[in-house]
Amino acid sequence: MPSQARKRIEEWEVPQRVLILDATQSLADFEDVLEDGFLSALTAPLTEKKIRDLIFRAKEVKSLYDDIFRMTREIMLERELLARKTDLVLFLNRILSRAAESLDPPVILDNAREDLALLLPIKGLMGILWQAGKNGSLEAELFLDPDMTHEAERYWTEELLRLGGKAAGQPMAGYQTMFLAGNAERETVDIPNVSEELIPLPLRAGGQVFGVLALYRSLGKPLGKDQVQTLFAAANHLALALKNATLFTLIKSRADHDGLTRIHNRRAFDERIVEEMRRHQRYRHPMSLLMLDIDHFKDVNDTYGHLAGDQVLREVGRILSETVRGTDFTARYGGEEFMVILPQTNEGQSQILAERLRTMIADARFTHNGHTFAITVSIGVAVLQPEALTKRRMLLEQVDQALYQAKKMGRNQVCNFLGPATIEHIHPVEGAVKVG
Repeated sequence: MPSQARKRIEEWEVPQRVLILDATQSLADFEDVLEDGFLSALTAPLTEKKIRDLIFRAKEVKSLYDDIFRMTREIMLERELLARKTDLVLFLNRILSRAAESLDPPVILDNAREDLALLLPIKGLMGILWQAGKNGSLEAELFLDPDMTHEAERYWTEELLRLGGKAAGQPMAGYQTMFLAGNAERETVDIPNVSEELIPLPLRAGGQVFGVLALYRSLGKPLGKDQVQTLFAAANHLALALKNATLFTLIKSRADHDGLTRIHNRRAFDERIVEEMRRHQRYRHPMSLLMLDIDHFKDVNDTYGHLAGDQVLREVGRILSETVRGTDFTARYGGEEFMVILPQTNEGQSQILAERLRTMIADARFTHNGHTFAITVSIGVAVLQPEALTKRRMLLEQVDQALYQAKKMGRNQVCNFLGPATIEHIHPVEGAVKVG
């Protein structure tokens, strides 16, 4: 057979081919041709029996090919499903491992926002977590996108509170807002329009709902069944991580706060003063420290009882926490002593605040078992100047000396430490109430 003719026949794409030979030709001469894809070869003359046998064989081969193709398709489909399941398992493993990396809710949600973007295109992720107070009211934390406009922030605040109230079965009594980390490459979350949708995911732990995640995405193809299942599985993983984070925050807050006054305790103060002094030395900002001591506190306990003394301590803690700035740090130092750290506060500012605190506490009135009484405090002030390299122990000694001088001069005083031999006395305002 000419080579061109043979090549044309070999490339002839039909399901099955049969080679017809002259009666004088032998099948043995064409064995190599049969190996190139011919079903069979027939020699003339073509009889009915030869053709019937050939058709029967062709049907058998076709049936065999169909079975092979069907099995191949099933294997390919199984491989595709297995690959998708593997991807989903890897995705859930990523969600779980990244969620377990931190006990800080904003960090967990930031990581979740990046990870969930691998499952479906989302424009934003926000959330609300809540805890029950002593009277059964709910206090919430909102986690919002940091780059949104004021209008968008107002909208999403109301939307998250609505979602939280619906999931909890009661409205939120109060809330505070925290912002997630920004990302210049990510689209800014805005007020949604008709081409966008919100996917709320309730967060459950121990059979109780304690929060809601809000996924915000552009409308597109409906989520597949496996995507929905994976999304809820991811929400369960995140719920566990966020619950652990909130419990850790609660336990840490209890460990750092005084149980009676609800302000920070001595341990928390010792940690914070080190941080603030390092910050002072790095940025060269002034820093002030106040030490307050309730005058004749033992007389209050002896005269009115320890419950009255507890009432006094709680009220002093409340006045301190509500009067100072959010960047300041208040702590119960021990017994009837309190400390206030004032970052970026110079001498004049610290004296004004100390006198205001002394006056407010002196003006407070306490009633116990029908008896009304008042208290006063003595306050020592120590100031770190921008270039000072004072050690922590030295600063504490200075503020203690200033407090000692305030008590020595008659109590209900504010004294400012200016040096080893000089302590400035700030006179109390007229009409201040003193005990003892």
